Amino acid sequence: MDDIFAALSNPVRRTVLDLLREHDGRTLGELEQALKPHTTLTRFGVMKHLKVLEEAHLLLTRKVGREKHHYLNPAPIQLVADRWISRYAAPHVAAMTGLKLLLENNPMSSTAPKHIYELFIKATPQALWDVLTDDAKTPLYEHFNMTSRTEWRPGGARSYYMGDRQVIACTILEMEPPHRLVLSFHAQWAPDVAADRPSRVTWEIAPIGADACKLTLIHDDFDGETATSKAVVHGWPEGLSRLKTLVETGVPFQMAAPAA
Repeated sequence: MDDIFAALSNPVRRTVLDLLREHDGRTLGELEQALKPHTTLTRFGVMKHLKVLEEAHLLLTRKVGREKHHYLNPAPIQLVADRWISRYAAPHVAAMTGLKLLLENNPMSSTAPKHIYELFIKATPQALWDVLTDDAKTPLYEHFNMTSRTEWRPGGARSYYMGDRQVIACTILEMEPPHRLVLSFHAQWAPDVAADRPSRVTWEIAPIGADACKLTLIHDDFDGETATSKAVVHGWPEGLSRLKTLVETGVPFQMAAPAA
């Protein structure tokens, strides 16, 4: 966590994260222009700050055509929150801070991802894949302890439930064990999200050495700023944080209750 706190210690870097929270997927040129009211940094200076944020995994980049787009990655900040915020304080803190990845339509490219998250996990790709594709383990890391039922084949259905009520309907679009899983995503927990066209969730798992991997999750293919695109940002950071803990330790993450 030292890299996270070091990156957040600089006001320019905090401003960059604020700018990406307001409008994600910006290019270097867009960030340079947006920073002008806040700093006299040169283009090279802005690049140095972006590098620090990227090395702390608070910022991710994706090439779209000839442009490199920059995305806020709130997952490491969620890990910090998990360590120090109790289960009783968490809902109030979330309501106050609104820690989320809010992305508007990118005027530079309609193909830019909407939400992107990255985590490094001390486990092999196969170990992570085994958890992701085990319906019995879904309640151990999913938001609200949802259950799932899945036909594990391309074209198969994956349905998430809260109790007996289906809240998300998915279809497996691509499946390349243990490195890539792509699903359609149709939220159904409320009328506003149910009215949205299904979006897309991509899980990418890349090995790092012999016993670690990088997990990248991309949630995109929204019709602009939809009810679903605004809602999912609250669930992904927590779910990914819980998934990391489960895969690395074999034990579900439990927030400690405050001392009496």
